[in-house]
Amino acid sequence: MPVGTAATVKGLTPAELREARTQVVLANCYHLWLRPGLDAIEDAGGLHRFMAWTGPILTDSGGFQVFSLQTRRTLDDAGVTFRSHLDGSEHRFTPESVVDFQQRIGSDVAMVLDVCVPLPAPADVLQEAVRLTTLWARRSIAVPPRDGTVLFAIVQGGLDAELRKRSVEELVGLDFPGYAIGGLSVGETREEMEATARSTAALLPREKPRYLMGVGTVRDLVAAIDCGVDLFDCVYPTRCGRNGRAMTRDRELNIFNAEFTRDFSPLDAGCDCATCRNFTRAYLAHLFRSKEMLGPRLLSYHNVYLLNALMGEARDAIESGAWREFRDRTGGKPA
Repeated sequence: MPVGTAATVKGLTPAELREARTQVVLANCYHLWLRPGLDAIEDAGGLHRFMAWTGPILTDSGGFQVFSLQTRRTLDDAGVTFRSHLDGSEHRFTPESVVDFQQRIGSDVAMVLDVCVPLPAPADVLQEAVRLTTLWARRSIAVPPRDGTVLFAIVQGGLDAELRKRSVEELVGLDFPGYAIGGLSVGETREEMEATARSTAALLPREKPRYLMGVGTVRDLVAAIDCGVDLFDCVYPTRCGRNGRAMTRDRELNIFNAEFTRDFSPLDAGCDCATCRNFTRAYLAHLFRSKEMLGPRLLSYHNVYLLNALMGEARDAIESGAWREFRDRTGGKPA
């Protein structure tokens, strides 16, 4: 799910996202709450119409900002108070208000408010994060449903297997339609992330979607699928695109490297996206060196397209019984 934090996937139009085979776009409750605000989105006819995206939208609750804006927020049992990173104004987020906001803007999948902490973290900090996350999930699911928005809960617990198990048991007991594995990609090693994702996914209901938050490299996605995960989001492909980093099935390319200035091959010979069909590495290197805005757009499009294509290939491999071969070929073999 490409990340469109502020109701836009950076550099790409909705038509380009559809061409790139995007199924779901992610937006962020915290950022939309601050700007443009609930009234503007409702007056526009809801988030889908506002951003001209007709496919499903998943909205994060602001739980990641509990992690990323630690110096600008305070927590208590009732919720979290943020001081806006834009103007310093104070905003109160409660489990109920966050669900209500996401429902009113027309989110298809709304995440409950949770507590995400950086790793490594002391045991008492992780325990408190799990306690608050469960408390807030219980209050969130009690909010009357509206307009077909479904709620996903978020499992916390850091790298502590027992805390993860406790979090899963408490949240699964509330019978959410889907579950996310949160609190990873926040300071742990890749091996630690994979091990925790695998053990946590194994505890979640097989018949419900399992979502690993915040991963976006080729290797991490394939490894996470092998762990039993279904959904992913990350800013990585478009951030790389804006900064001259091209993703391929084999490796990542820094388009600023001198070797590409006379390289007239496509970014990825196995990719049939519009960027690879029409433009060469040399041309993209020229665009970035010339600071032309087309360069970041073409590279972002390619990166999103490549990951969507990879997911399609993964589904085909699973259905045809060739998963392990695909996994090992694309670098996702367990460590």
